[in-house]
Amino acid sequence: PSPRSCQSNGANSEALKYEIEELKQKDLALDQEIAQLLSEGYSLEELEKHISLLHEYNDIKDAGQMLLGKLAVIRGVTTKQLYPEYDLELSD
Repeated sequence: PSPRSCQSNGANSEALKYEIEELKQKDLALDQEIAQLLSEGYSLEELEKHISLLHEYNDIKDAGQMLLGKLAVIRGVTTKQLYPEYDLELSD
């Protein structure tokens, strides 16, 4: 291997180590958050149901955004211009 590919492999290795460490930290933070919620009286079933409902909400929101985008193209306007017409907030 050339010196450049060795340097590249070293950089990739360091980047992967950093990414692994970040993921471990996120995992730890999530475990702590779950423990906190459990200590506040929430059950795992409740948390799983809440997460499931959030996924469903996001899927529905994505579909709505896609439809707004298609409608905007048909009308030749931006999606932002359609929000007031459908009583939507930009933060929605």
